[in-house]
Amino acid sequence: MQRVGVIGGGAWGTGLAMLARRAGRAVVLWAREREVVDAINRDHRNEAFLPGIALDPNLRATADAGEAVDADAVIVAAPAQHLRATLAGLAGRWPAGVPAVICAKGIERGTCALMSEVVAETLPAAPIAILSGPSFAAEVAQDLPTAVALASDAPNLRSDLPGALATPHFRIYSTDDVIGAQVGGAVKNVLAIACGIVRGRGMGDNARAALITRGLAETVRLAAAKGARAETLMGLSGIGDLVLTCTAMRSRNFSLGVALGEGASLADIVAGRASIAEGVDSAAAVCALADRHEIDMPICNAVHAVLNRGADLGETIANLLARPAKAEQSGW
Repeated sequence: MQRVGVIGGGAWGTGLAMLARRAGRAVVLWAREREVVDAINRDHRNEAFLPGIALDPNLRATADAGEAVDADAVIVAAPAQHLRATLAGLAGRWPAGVPAVICAKGIERGTCALMSEVVAETLPAAPIAILSGPSFAAEVAQDLPTAVALASDAPNLRSDLPGALATPHFRIYSTDDVIGAQVGGAVKNVLAIACGIVRGRGMGDNARAALITRGLAETVRLAAAKGARAETLMGLSGIGDLVLTCTAMRSRNFSLGVALGEGASLADIVAGRASIAEGVDSAAAVCALADRHEIDMPICNAVHAVLNRGADLGETIANLLARPAKAEQSGW
């Protein structure tokens, strides 16, 4: 795998493009925004989405997505709710057999589809892998130490892709639990909003630790209902990603929750940002998927109620705290 394409010129797509260049691959990155393409090629910067970071001069950007998919593997870093439309537009140009490495973390609203299910429907001839784990784009771009999980049903992808993308500072652990890797990455964004609200309202670190722990229990229940293994959620794509996203202001979802907790409106927060906080849309999809499987997810339901149903924040928190306690081992 010498040629790597990247679909998506946001922070994560750009960070992964830098990773692939550092691993010695020829990289072509497709961005929807013409100004992003020009800035990467001319200035070797992406100030719109990854400010302050110098990019590899040999990283090439394009406005023609067909150039990016003419590769040995394609990293797909489009936002979760735009993945279907993005890939549908590429269906006629995607070479048969070229793997799609899905890096979006979310569940599709309306269909409740995992990202792998969206890819399977839009690109049925593309082998699928999931790259997920605790990884801020800026730190990956800066070559700071990072470890992630790569999930695929295909043994050759579990061996070939780490060889193509891993570097001394970017460790890739493989798994065949495609569902578990995705559920962990999607639900943690919703839980990060909850943890940010706790921070914004000054409720303390004890409350945040409780939310992370009980949120993990919710995640495991949903993943198991979809056929995943519980132990996957104890790894990088589960608790690893959850802890990072729920504790750092660099997390878009956590910082959005902080602003909500401090009294800002969701509309004002979203309007002031260039990057997408995936948990805002995933909250509704996670709860709809949980309803389909009759899974109890009170924290995610609370976030969904606040974001999408106009629920009063203080009352929602009070209702969560008033829930009866039960034996912890039954929480899975």
